[in-house]
Amino acid sequence: MAATPKPACCLCHITVLRYWRCTIMSRAFLKDDAVEAPVVVPARAPLPPGATNYVTPRGMALLHAEKAELEAERARLDAGSRDDNERKRQLAFVTGRLSGLNTRLASARLIAPATQPQHEVRFGALVTLRAQKGSLQRQFQIVGVDEADAREGRIAFTAPIAQALSGKTVGGTVALPGARGMETFEITAIRYDTDAQAG
Repeated sequence: MAATPKPACCLCHITVLRYWRCTIMSRAFLKDDAVEAPVVVPARAPLPPGATNYVTPRGMALLHAEKAELEAERARLDAGSRDDNERKRQLAFVTGRLSGLNTRLASARLIAPATQPQHEVRFGALVTLRAQKGSLQRQFQIVGVDEADAREGRIAFTAPIAQALSGKTVGGTVALPGARGMETFEITAIRYDTDAQAG
């Protein structure tokens, strides 16, 4: 049975209704696209609540170098002639990083290597360890949270390995994860040279 044809007035009404709906949807999509995502500034390395923000001389120098770099970048963005959203977002990002850095600098407590007990593992120490089974040797330097870099053998003083080593002397042992599970390492040297390099 053939469908009953709709009156011309109804067809016009349906066409207008569809156009109106499409127009509303298009405007909604444009509005959503125009809304910018908030600027997200990555958090700095975590420092446990109540912990003192110890830093080595090298760590302090790196923080000040980072600050100089961020201030130069902010000055460059401030001097920009463009007034677009991207520049504003970059400026907000740099300003946010500077704010977090200044907070970290304000709480920094510099520890000079010469003030540490030279025969004992404390903050700033470069520790050499040798596996009791085999010839594997490892080195760690205990540093501040911002300076820590596991790839370079620099571990934060808040890390479990640093806490396990703290207070030990040459000849002391510590259990560390190895290729065959937990392995016992003996401390063979402790240094506090200002130019000590972990590895």
